[in-house]
Amino acid sequence: MKSFKNHISLVIALVSILFSLQIFTIVDRSINAYKENLAKNYSLVVVSQKTLQPKELTDKITALSSVEQLSPDEIIKKLNTGISKKNIELLKITLPKFYKFKLKRYPTPVELQKIKKELLAYPYITKVETFSNTHDTTYKLLLLFKNVISVLAISILLVTILLIFKELRIWQFKHNERMNIMGLFGAPVWLRSAVLFRLSIVDAFIAFGISFVAFSYFASSPWVKEQFANIGISVVIFDRVYDSLIMLGVSITVSILLAGFIVLGHKEEV
Repeated sequence: MKSFKNHISLVIALVSILFSLQIFTIVDRSINAYKENLAKNYSLVVVSQKTLQPKELTDKITALSSVEQLSPDEIIKKLNTGISKKNIELLKITLPKFYKFKLKRYPTPVELQKIKKELLAYPYITKVETFSNTHDTTYKLLLLFKNVISVLAISILLVTILLIFKELRIWQFKHNERMNIMGLFGAPVWLRSAVLFRLSIVDAFIAFGISFVAFSYFASSPWVKEQFANIGISVVIFDRVYDSLIMLGVSITVSILLAGFIVLGHKEEV
């Protein structure tokens, strides 16, 4: 029981850090995936007085993914109120050309205005419809959501750091006497500190194990997959190789730093 109490505080603090880190990673991936999904469904409508050359435009404006000419038939059908077939054919000739422009990724409002400006630089392009009001609202909501999650993650991190420093002081009180006795018998610093580093590394692996099991279950949960499917995105919730290495690295680094601070803060008693 005593051994359990010695470990529980640091393990909880480390688990909090790892959970905050992974949640932020999931949110970041979700936002990026949602942006990709928006980019697939988002397009600009361009009106031109002459036929455009798609390759010429995509070569000069790198943000463009594809250019597709829209058929005038649908527009004419809406306007058709008893117009003769001859006049319809004449109308097709006189109508400007309409194009749908797809982008490689979902742009920021600044990038969108830049693309619009570049397109309007062509003298034969008379109008570019960016649907900026809808676009800007969606982009700002994404940005707001990411900022809220970032603030939450940083808040949890700061509280956890305070818990770790509190645990650091407790460990100092617990191990000062033992380290002083070992110092009196001439034990080098690395030997006196070996127990601390061993305990901190064990705690790091315990915290990593808890986080690994929790997020492995979370990633395989049908309910979680259903929630992402409902908004039309697919996200890697937990990469068992990449994410595990990051979590293990963070856990061990924080634990070793804790032990290192104790060693540096230790004062020999004469």
